[in-house]
Amino acid sequence: MKKTIKIDREFITLGQFLKHVNIISSGGMAKWYLSEHTILLDNEVENRRGKKIYPGSVVEIPDEGTYFIQAESPAELKEDEK
Repeated sequence: MKKTIKIDREFITLGQFLKHVNIISSGGMAKWYLSEHTILLDNEVENRRGKKIYPGSVVEIPDEGTYFIQAESPAELKEDEK
C-alpha cells in the first residue's frame, strides 16, 4: 500500500517517522524495531533512528507499505530549493 505523509518541518528523523505512522508506540522502541526489521530509504537499507528524512524521500517497510514524504505545502518545497 502506498501512502503520502506530509511533514510541517524541514525533515523528520526515522525514529519520529516510525512513531508518526504508528509502527512503534514510543521513540524508545525505534532502536529495537530497526534492529529487527528491514527499512528502505530511497531504495537503500537504513537502520539509524536519527537519519533525517526530507520531503521527496520514499520509505519502504516490508509488510507495512511504501510512504512518500511531502512538505505540508508546495511553497515550503520551493523555499528549500533556494
